[in-house]
Amino acid sequence: MMTTFSILTVCSGNICRSPLAEQLLQVGLGKLPGVSVASAGTIGLTGQGMPEQAAALSRQFGGDPSAHVARELTVEHLTSSNLVLAMSREHRRAIAELSPRAIRYTFTIREFARLVHDLTDNDLTKAASLPLDNTAGRFASVVGLTASQRGMVPPAEFPDDDDVVDPYRQHDSVYAESARQLVPAVQSVVSLFQRAATIVPV
Repeated sequence: MMTTFSILTVCSGNICRSPLAEQLLQVGLGKLPGVSVASAGTIGLTGQGMPEQAAALSRQFGGDPSAHVARELTVEHLTSSNLVLAMSREHRRAIAELSPRAIRYTFTIREFARLVHDLTDNDLTKAASLPLDNTAGRFASVVGLTASQRGMVPPAEFPDDDDVVDPYRQHDSVYAESARQLVPAVQSVVSLFQRAATIVPV
């Protein structure tokens, strides 16, 4: 039985978008047993902390940015993850180039939210069939279910709708726009996994 379910969030420098997503996912899922969340960057600004604007957004939504240290994405990060949530299609492409097999469980975070938007409890029967203490197995079934929605769910109206805008070195208003795109997607992920963790057969 899978004992730990590992989520990895990925952006460019690993100082704005992916750590914010990581910290908000930790807020929503951190109390569940056997769930770990980490982040990395495709051109990681190794060793750097979060800019104050990004750190302030994390605190605003209940996150803790104080211990974040940026790191560069490696193949090992990808192969040890069960779900990879990229901040843009550019990052998803970089992940596929680095580890082609990871594309099966890699999504942009807004793409993931779009794919699961209409899932009902009836769609979660595989998760419900697993023991309640098998959180990792339940979550793995959700990733498979989400992947199966590709090609079934209509694409985003505009391709950019699957991306979270990069606020690095931009005006405060861009940080705010980035959060407006990212936070609801994180909430969709958290909501779905919380359902999957607690659902029981009817």
